[in-house]
Amino acid sequence: MTLPASPADPAALPAPAADLWKPVLTRALVALAFGAVTVFWAAPSASGMGWAGGLYLLATGVTLIRGIGKLGPAAAKLPAGKIMAAAAAAMTGAGVAVVFLGSELVFGVIAALGLGLLGAAELYLGFLYRGRSILSRDWLASGVIGLSTALALPFFIGLGAHALLGVAGGGAIISGVLWILSALTLRHDARPVSSEAVN
Repeated sequence: MTLPASPADPAALPAPAADLWKPVLTRALVALAFGAVTVFWAAPSASGMGWAGGLYLLATGVTLIRGIGKLGPAAAKLPAGKIMAAAAAAMTGAGVAVVFLGSELVFGVIAALGLGLLGAAELYLGFLYRGRSILSRDWLASGVIGLSTALALPFFIGLGAHALLGVAGGGAIISGVLWILSALTLRHDARPVSSEAVN
């Protein structure tokens, strides 16, 4: 007989809300919008890069903070909620710093720090909740994408705003596609079973 997970078990994550797909979709759309900007912006200035990149980091952080409650009842008090809140706060802070201190060096270091912390948090949560959360595989993939982007950014500081936005935007597009697929899956799985399917 399998015993239920105790409340002290860090792997015991409550059932997520049925509308978990909404913050996941919002995150995906933010990432894809930023990625589209980076693709079509031929000659960004340092301040323009700061605004675009900073708003992306800020919007991602705020979306993650607002979505923590959708992980399940009292999720904010569980390890997943606390880790995600810390990573989201780092993203939000990095976004504010990048907006107001828009330069290649600030973007390459501070944006990398925010993306790296979020990537590390997601990778950790993906392993911690593997097989126990519907987001575990998405966290693993997103964590790898975030860490890869963060590790690459500092090497492009000397190449200017366009190169930095290209690296950050490439990571955003990949993660945006991942999270939009996740949101669609969550939305599909959350639909109530019709009475015809029951009969």
